[in-house]
Amino acid sequence: MIAQQVAKKYSNALFMSTVQRNLVDEAYDQFSRLKDVLELDASLLKFLSNPQIVEEQKLQVIQSVFGTRMNQLFVEFLGVLVRKRRAMFLVEIIDAFDHHVELVKGIVRATATTAVSLSAQQRDALVAALKAKTGKQIELATKVDARLIGGMVVVMGDEIVDGSVRYGLDRLEDQLQKVKVH
Repeated sequence: MIAQQVAKKYSNALFMSTVQRNLVDEAYDQFSRLKDVLELDASLLKFLSNPQIVEEQKLQVIQSVFGTRMNQLFVEFLGVLVRKRRAMFLVEIIDAFDHHVELVKGIVRATATTAVSLSAQQRDALVAALKAKTGKQIELATKVDARLIGGMVVVMGDEIVDGSVRYGLDRLEDQLQKVKVH
């Protein structure tokens, strides 16, 4: 709960700052790459979040690692997170920031889980169908879960469309259990 509140507050501030300076696309790109790095190796995040390490050391590491690789506004933002002891929420802040940018750009993230891998043609057809439904650009991630048996489950924002065979069988089972036989 606190992570969401912190992420919302700091991502809003970051988003407003980048809009004012016309740096939204640059921030989106740089923070997405930073998130990828943090997901591969969490040691930097652990270092920045460690209360036993002196704040000055953390700020020096931020400057030496990111000073020439990121826009100075973004480096300063990371410094604010360290000074306010909010670095542990960096991934959540980046996710919330990405959500702001995607809303403005009309991008919707969707995840399709299927029993078998989708072909390129099936994937393209699904993206086209979702785009037609929403009128927005679709960023589709795919997963495979053989337990679905067939069909697919699509998660898009707060909406879940479960067209899997597993779901259909579960519903059928529920209905059959409710039937009273005399």
